[in-house]
Amino acid sequence: DECSAATRLEELRRQGERFVSLSFATISGSGANGAIIHYKPEPETCARVRRDKMYLCDSGAQYLDGTTDITRTVHFGTPTQHERECFTRVLKGHAQLAMARWPSGKHGHALDTLARKALWDVGLDFAHGTGHGVGAFLNVHEGPHGISFRVRPTDEPLKAGMLVTNEPGYYEPGAFGIRIENVCVVVERELPHNFGGQGFLGLDTISLAPIQTKLVVAELLAADELNWLDDYNARCLSVLGPALAEAGDVAALRWLERECAPLSRLARSGSLGAGAGAGADAPQSPR
Repeated sequence: DECSAATRLEELRRQGERFVSLSFATISGSGANGAIIHYKPEPETCARVRRDKMYLCDSGAQYLDGTTDITRTVHFGTPTQHERECFTRVLKGHAQLAMARWPSGKHGHALDTLARKALWDVGLDFAHGTGHGVGAFLNVHEGPHGISFRVRPTDEPLKAGMLVTNEPGYYEPGAFGIRIENVCVVVERELPHNFGGQGFLGLDTISLAPIQTKLVVAELLAADELNWLDDYNARCLSVLGPALAEAGDVAALRWLERECAPLSRLARSGSLGAGAGAGADAPQSPR
């Protein structure tokens, strides 16, 4: 059930070096509970994690060397076409923000539309900010910056070295919730031009956990979005794969290899949909 999934994830994190505590109570929501943005499962009322429902897990931990916050949405059976389209539109916004370049001195609200446009195109949206600052063994939600449709007079412009989340979502009451969240670091970007000598910035994604490809409608992705997804999952495999191999966890390594297979190759082979991707025993990222 939702509680046992959250408990198991905490057990895995506690095995990690420099672990201190969770950074917030794990949001573990199956089906309609995933549509409750700040849902917290309770032992007396939590739902089963079912193969025919979407599952959203937002979790993180405090380590002596930093603070983590990551969300993945998966389906353990066969998602509907509507669920896949909604997921894909959330993914498009996530990828566009991850690839963005902007002039230095801009506040986060100048970027917020990038994460929402694919949803807005079909009349959808989400009612929370797109990103928040993250402390280093401090607050998991930490200013003075963020990415949101809200314009706050106290917000500071995004600057190189800041940590910020990239977490667009979509929530359908009574049915399912979707969120894809990574922590990113703001970095300087060297581009062909430098208008006014002001310098340009971008995001480097530092969270690593596969994004489930069976929830993606490949035809809805632009070429750069598809390339971003394949590159991201390939990086997950290249970094996490050797660690799993060293630990001798063959089952987790095989799962990781399946989850990180390029979407472009899966689409050509016709293996997307019907049961492809994560199974009920799929491991979760320990960080």
